[in-house]
Amino acid sequence: MDDFSKTILKELLPVEKEPLFPSKGKRGRLDDALDHLAAPILLERAAHLRKLAKVGDGSAGEFLKEYPQHAIHLLVRSRNGGAELHENFADLFFVIEGRAALVTGGTVANAKTIAPGETRGSSVEGGIRQELRAGDVAHVPAGLPHQMLVSGDKFVTCLVLKIRQDPEKP
Repeated sequence: MDDFSKTILKELLPVEKEPLFPSKGKRGRLDDALDHLAAPILLERAAHLRKLAKVGDGSAGEFLKEYPQHAIHLLVRSRNGGAELHENFADLFFVIEGRAALVTGGTVANAKTIAPGETRGSSVEGGIRQELRAGDVAHVPAGLPHQMLVSGDKFVTCLVLKIRQDPEKP
């Protein structure tokens, strides 16, 4: 395999990541006290993800950093997503670029459990539609069905904070 092919594969293949909730002994160093994700870096990563979304299924994302109780995910969507329901995680969407509609509530049509606490489906039926634009923030609590809709040739880029939530506590 030539160097050019290796470079392409390196960009496309997933990078091994730390577990979402590492053991407590792994944190606590002074250099872990602050993480800074500069806007130019986020926009460069988003441009790369837009290319992947365009040649793929219309969605591309990557976990930027994982912590004991939350994770930061960068997401680009150029087509409608399916319905999702996370029993133990809230999603906090920060819209960086583009626009989309976020449908919340209702029920997940054709629901399938894909992992413990994670349900996916074809759409959200009977939900409320809210338009999202650059600069908007939307909080989807754990247990609430949601779906991102993108119309036409539009796209949306979001920084998603995935926050572990105890389903027993409000």
